[in-house]
Amino acid sequence: MDTKNLNKEWRSTPEFAEYQRDNFWASNDGNVPPFNTHPDKLEERAKEKLSEGGWFYASSNAGQSTTHLANRQAFYRHKFIPRMLVDTNKRDTCHTIWGHKVSAPVGFSPVGINKIYHPLGELPVAKVANELNLPYCLSTAGSQPIEDVAKANGEGPRFFQLYMPHDDELTVSLLKRAYDSGFTACILTVDTWQLGWRHDDVNTSNYAFYHGIGADLGLSDPVFQKRLKEAGIDPKTQPNEAGAKWIDNVWHGRAHSWEKLPWLMKTWKEISGGLPFALKGIQDVRDARKAVEMGVDGIVVSNHAGRQVDGAIASLDALEKIVDAVGDKTYIMFDSGIRGASDICKALALGAQFVFVGRLWIWGLSIMGEHGVRHVMKSLLSDLDIMFNVAGIQSVDQLVGNREWLDSHPAGQSLIAEKSGL
Repeated sequence: MDTKNLNKEWRSTPEFAEYQRDNFWASNDGNVPPFNTHPDKLEERAKEKLSEGGWFYASSNAGQSTTHLANRQAFYRHKFIPRMLVDTNKRDTCHTIWGHKVSAPVGFSPVGINKIYHPLGELPVAKVANELNLPYCLSTAGSQPIEDVAKANGEGPRFFQLYMPHDDELTVSLLKRAYDSGFTACILTVDTWQLGWRHDDVNTSNYAFYHGIGADLGLSDPVFQKRLKEAGIDPKTQPNEAGAKWIDNVWHGRAHSWEKLPWLMKTWKEISGGLPFALKGIQDVRDARKAVEMGVDGIVVSNHAGRQVDGAIASLDALEKIVDAVGDKTYIMFDSGIRGASDICKALALGAQFVFVGRLWIWGLSIMGEHGVRHVMKSLLSDLDIMFNVAGIQSVDQLVGNREWLDSHPAGQSLIAEKSGL
């Protein structure tokens, strides 16, 4: 593409489409692109690079993976309708979320224990998120201290995803650390009081926390350090016991209910001075309405990428219903199954105002660390920018909630993958 085109002068974000040109030109300079970013190729390469445990944790889904399959199939029933002869010289992928002007309506999903994918864990991911000006969401199950992740993220917009302990003092400590470290929203995940049954992980005792790996976010917390002392556990000599005690406070198997939500919202609002609070994991319209009644600032429509409830509704199908019910009453976000720019555009057209991606950058992190994350996410942004250009989209606002961009077939057809693949 011509690097002196009009779009470069008009837009407020980098012209991400140029990354395609960079890769095409690379061989002239004796270089090659780092690796193929097609999702299938990414997955194959990550499997080659990771240990068996790392691969199982990255790839395992609940039960027979039928929810994971449903997530992808739901995207297939929507076909995008491109418009032609639109002045996409005047296009921009920029978006605003909770007061943050970002490069695109795309963020980094909260993903736990990144150290099983790379020794530096969340740090290179947070760094790249800042470089690209995309929101980064840190998981409570993260494998680096909150403060270190914030430092790596610099001035980037960042949110804190909470797995809420039943220890209120510990919850307050985590929220205070997040706010003091510049995290500007709290997103409570409500679908993971306990991990879903994931066959490969269970069969190989593949639980990093129980083997002394990945509990650094908890081990660096002053309240949790007090709990370890009370239990007589020395994290230096008993790393397995310390890691187990931490994660048993997070994925504790004891459900919270709606009655706990007012306390948590009030606590976060008081700590943060009123910053946004959202719920992640909503799939049912009744839950979405209840969340709105209780005053949440946002909902992430998500089924944890099929890792929690097997045989469940596709998250994209849930999105349509939830947008129809409460889309004008709260900020609707989406994750589960995003694999490329067309998926992002479809979710936006169905009414999501923002999407999160997870497995794509996890694979990149697994393959090549910081460089891998950067290559995957720059490629995704380039894909999105080019999609805008070739499909006649000038802005995110033209997409959000405008289903005229889609030719949609009825939901409900249950397709099961054959052994030959789907």
